[in-house]
Amino acid sequence: MPRFIIFWAILLLSCGYALWRGRKYERIAAAVFLTATIVSVAGHLFFRIRYASIDVSEVAVDSGVLIAVVAIALASDRFWPLWVAGLQLVDSMAHLMKAIDVRLPAWGYAIAERFWSYPILIILFVGAWRQHRRTQREQERIAT
Repeated sequence: MPRFIIFWAILLLSCGYALWRGRKYERIAAAVFLTATIVSVAGHLFFRIRYASIDVSEVAVDSGVLIAVVAIALASDRFWPLWVAGLQLVDSMAHLMKAIDVRLPAWGYAIAERFWSYPILIILFVGAWRQHRRTQREQERIAT
């Protein structure tokens, strides 16, 4: 199965679940990730660099996502946004790696930049799922 189908399935499942069952911060994160993915795809259509050099559109998207998830981590009272912010920082450092060594192979740059998207989306899903469970338990406790 092509990687992009796996990625889109994980993206839509985790963001869809976060939008459906999550609270404020899960929903904001889901909207940020969906928007970032759409903007990244559009950037790849227009710029077609394909990781041969530093992809300025990807740097902009990753920087925006990093700022957003750090803001969520600072505002939220949950732990999952800290993990997401840390992984997004690692993801963003791929651009610095390419800037330091322009001879970094395109596949190495692409892997370093794309790999962390999967655990970030899984963490979002788990955070939304745990929030939903927590809300259900509180409602059950109030009802009894």
